[in-house]
Amino acid sequence: MDWNHYRFRSRWALPAPVADVYRALERIEDYPRWWPQVREVTRLDDTSGTIRIRSLLPYDLTQVMREGRRDPEAGVLEVRLSGDIEGWARWTVTPAGPGTLARYDQEVDVRKPLLRRLAVPGRALFRANHTLMMRAGRRGLAGHLAAV
Repeated sequence: MDWNHYRFRSRWALPAPVADVYRALERIEDYPRWWPQVREVTRLDDTSGTIRIRSLLPYDLTQVMREGRRDPEAGVLEVRLSGDIEGWARWTVTPAGPGTLARYDQEVDVRKPLLRRLAVPGRALFRANHTLMMRAGRRGLAGHLAAV
């Protein structure tokens, strides 16, 4: 087992139309407005940017995100990640009753040296940290969508 390899999946039920959810997720530069753990986003060009994230544990993760797939008709947004973590992340938004289901899938390898050294003893904490971040993101996005 590679202790520095992670697969994550989250599902967010959101009380908003698919198109609204997709547009909000597409605007990565707005994430810090509604997602507390996304501390900073800087656009590099039309298809890439840097993102700095910090959740409950006292470390930042910084990576470059490059657009991989943007397909509004299929409800898919996918990026390639490099930096402190490397791999990919994908949002898939679909209708769910009166609202939307936003599914987040991520597969990454940790590259940040400190986190690599703490891989075995810290793995459960790192996963819990990610879970807390995703919960806060769902709440933040739901509030953001209700306000617009």
